[in-house]
Amino acid sequence: MPETSSVVARPPELLLTRVFDAPRRLVFEAWTKAEHVSRWFAPRPFTMPRCEMDFRPGGVFRFVMRAPDGWEHPFEGAFREIVAPERIVFTGSIEEGNAVVTTLTFAEHDGKTTLTMHQTFTLESSSTRGAKEGWTLTLNQLEEQLR
Repeated sequence: MPETSSVVARPPELLLTRVFDAPRRLVFEAWTKAEHVSRWFAPRPFTMPRCEMDFRPGGVFRFVMRAPDGWEHPFEGAFREIVAPERIVFTGSIEEGNAVVTTLTFAEHDGKTTLTMHQTFTLESSSTRGAKEGWTLTLNQLEEQLR
């Protein structure tokens, strides 16, 4: 009998860790209210002209990021899990057919907060290939807001 093998393809994923010089309570809170999120949840030079959030398990969010040339990129999803101030899990879609699951964990040590972000995507695309750079720039914005 001939040997067979199979390869199980894993979905594309992204793992980022960032340490903020701020207590976990403040870093977590920055993710919980539209008035906070709208100030930092877009990589510079993008802005966020629309930010609606119902921050609770099952609650939905709707964001629109705007590029300097006026091009708008909508992003919407739902909060799957919230364990304050330790963990947030949300789902969304970054383009037709590309579902995203994002898990954020917040750990405090000596007054600083380590944010770990894990994302999985349904498929690889230009959006997923640019996700690391986009998130790095976005988290730079969050760091500025926490000062």
